[in-house]
Amino acid sequence: MTAGDTHRTINAVWRIESARIIGAVARMVRDVGVAEELAQDALVAALERWPREGIPGNPGAWLTTAAKHRAVDLLRKRTLHASKAEEVGRELDAQHAMAAADFSEAVDAALDDEVGDDILRLVFTACHPVLSPDGRVALTLRLLGGLTTDEIARSFLVPEPTIAQRIVRAKRTLAAARVPFEAPRANELAARLASVLEVIYLVFNEGYSATAGHDWMRPALCEEALRLGRILAELMPGEPEVHGLVALMEIQASRAAARVDANGDPILLLEQNRGRWNQILIRRGLTALERAEKLGGALGPYALQAAIAACHARARTGADTDWQRIAALYEALAQLAPSPIVELNRAVALSMAFGPAVGLELVDALRSEPLLQGYHLLPSVRGDLLAKLGRKSEAYLEFKRAAELTRNARERKLLLMRALACAGSAAGPGVD
Repeated sequence: MTAGDTHRTINAVWRIESARIIGAVARMVRDVGVAEELAQDALVAALERWPREGIPGNPGAWLTTAAKHRAVDLLRKRTLHASKAEEVGRELDAQHAMAAADFSEAVDAALDDEVGDDILRLVFTACHPVLSPDGRVALTLRLLGGLTTDEIARSFLVPEPTIAQRIVRAKRTLAAARVPFEAPRANELAARLASVLEVIYLVFNEGYSATAGHDWMRPALCEEALRLGRILAELMPGEPEVHGLVALMEIQASRAAARVDANGDPILLLEQNRGRWNQILIRRGLTALERAEKLGGALGPYALQAAIAACHARARTGADTDWQRIAALYEALAQLAPSPIVELNRAVALSMAFGPAVGLELVDALRSEPLLQGYHLLPSVRGDLLAKLGRKSEAYLEFKRAAELTRNARERKLLLMRALACAGSAAGPGVD
């Protein structure tokens, strides 16, 4: 194996194992920032030794052991500096011996019992509400996704130093706030889980409809969000909203191949070739939605959105779509989690179910909404409805305004084309 092959293998192992390693070390040092540094030290050691010595039979265990060695050394130094009693030193010696031991099947089994807990703790720590949303996203992708600072920066089209600052600031905030490395208690679970789900969906949405740049989609971000969501569903099988979010992402991701043409330009929902929708992802999504429903109780915001996505997934053609059910689901979503964007999507569903005039009435009521003043989909949806009503000159102005507001080059091109066509028959973009 060449040095290049070895380095590629190390990078692949790190991407798969990093969350487990950081979680295991964080359990020892109680600080995710320090844990990541120690895990990175182990990675550097692998980059130095594996090209000479060969890749070990269990590379993940090797990295974990190396990181734990460094954690024990750090704890020993802290203990000596604090002048702890010899009893603590003996306890650390025992930990050091355990960490240095070969990973036999018996040790593997013992460690596996805590792996899930470690990753769950890491999820809730990286997504802690004390952090800014940008900080949560960057730290989650770094700690749980194993992405480099450069990879995160390129995914979100921001300078690498900006992402580096967000990560450093997030670690310092966690340390300053003394956020414990633990899963939240029962009375804190709902608020903390909402933050975790929000972070995962923010990552997915940025991949599904990029807010800026040249590409309409960034599939790598969708894949990373799906991976995190699936892990969370395994760790928290009794939480319906976790399954609801996974269902929503699986179904939306199923459309990826049909959402762009050969040139990478967007294709709106009702114009997509549904034969290109990924049926495996649709089945996974419908199964996850069924799990959420079977857990009982009223559906939460993510499960409701998944139910809307399922209406599209089950329709063999655009004409078969049950728009009345979609409108009703948006009504339920608006009551549960009211927002101007939900209302805008509800307007699109109402226009499809009962005619463009009905939808336009609701859209016009949203024009004074402060949160939508710079939101390009408001004039885009309004332009579509005006075009369907034959008010082409007004539609032209709305599409032009939408094109000016979007920061995505592909979307701008589409909106300008719609401005020129004005009488286009495509459905409003708010439902995709």
